[in-house]
Amino acid sequence: MPDGQITGTWRLTSIRFQYADTGEQVDMYGANPLGFLVLTEDGRMMALVTSADRATPNTDADTAALFQSMMSYTGEYRIEADRFVTNIDVAWHPAWNGTEQTRFFELSDNGTLLLTTPPQTHPLFPGHIGRGVISWCRG
Repeated sequence: MPDGQITGTWRLTSIRFQYADTGEQVDMYGANPLGFLVLTEDGRMMALVTSADRATPNTDADTAALFQSMMSYTGEYRIEADRFVTNIDVAWHPAWNGTEQTRFFELSDNGTLLLTTPPQTHPLFPGHIGRGVISWCRG
């Protein structure tokens, strides 16, 4: 069952990729990304993240580039100790449809929700292994 402490609407404050070999963190969608995470009491989650500086596209290439500056997915989730696991049913990237995505969570005393991914490669950082480090505040 969902954890009442994390259910609700969360506004994105940062999303970074942390390199496994050096620990260096880099902004994935710029210094001021936009996004929301919704975790419902009945076990549904939805996330939408974009770069803040997305421009209206003028060409097919511009439109295709927008795909690189956003992420979105939804599915039913469950809590397992310090993580939530989402069964993805709709995603911005079709390779995620039908998969499970795990996010470790930590709720700070000041109300910040910190999510981290397991080690992985990311399309924005090909050839590198690391983890996503995502920070949210009540939204």
